[in-house]
Amino acid sequence: MKLTPIEYVGAPPVRKKKRSPLGGWFLIVFALGIGGMFLKPYILDAQAAEASRSNVTAAVEALSQSGGIGDRLAAAALKRTQAKVTYDSAYYKIDFPGGDIPEDRGKDVDIVIRSYRAIGIDLQQVLHEDIAAHFLSYPQLYGNKAPDVNIDHRRIPNLQRFFTRMGESLPVTTQAEDYAVGDLVVWRLVDGAPHIGVVVPGPGNRKNEKWVVRNIGSGPRWEDCLFDYSLIGHYRYLR
Repeated sequence: MKLTPIEYVGAPPVRKKKRSPLGGWFLIVFALGIGGMFLKPYILDAQAAEASRSNVTAAVEALSQSGGIGDRLAAAALKRTQAKVTYDSAYYKIDFPGGDIPEDRGKDVDIVIRSYRAIGIDLQQVLHEDIAAHFLSYPQLYGNKAPDVNIDHRRIPNLQRFFTRMGESLPVTTQAEDYAVGDLVVWRLVDGAPHIGVVVPGPGNRKNEKWVVRNIGSGPRWEDCLFDYSLIGHYRYLR
């Protein structure tokens, strides 16, 4: 028996295209990014509440009981968060040794300098002594022909070299347990600038976490941001 073809009336059938899984992931990532932007102010407000004066006082008292240099340094850094400091990276002519810019002025590195001074270590003096004896071992980034006691200790690359020479340069990892209270960390910000902070315990019932004290423009702050930026240095100087 001969079969007669039947004419098909209507649009030609179209094979259903396979959906790419990337589109779904893109939407999820995009939504998380937008959500993060809206949630960030609330997260920062929550951190600010945890970093209250009473929590600072409690943390400082607990750290002071141990007597270890790292704990004393962390306690001194936490005390700095109670100071009102306008961000200022300008060059100042200051005394030597023991010189400082106006105490209501400063940048990230001034937290480190002032915290060490509070426990009897003058980074201005000890760094100058080393850079004067080994000038060419330090970064030649600033066009200086000789050491400058006014600014050398306020430059992060110089401190990185000093901590490596006279202290310990430790591995950079993304594991919080690798960082001890009183360690120094250096980040590379998105604009390429280095940024330094002191590792401290978290506040209240988060005391086993690793937070930092730093000044990124709004004064010394106690923040949960150890891994927020690209870490490029991890140091320990406890002399």
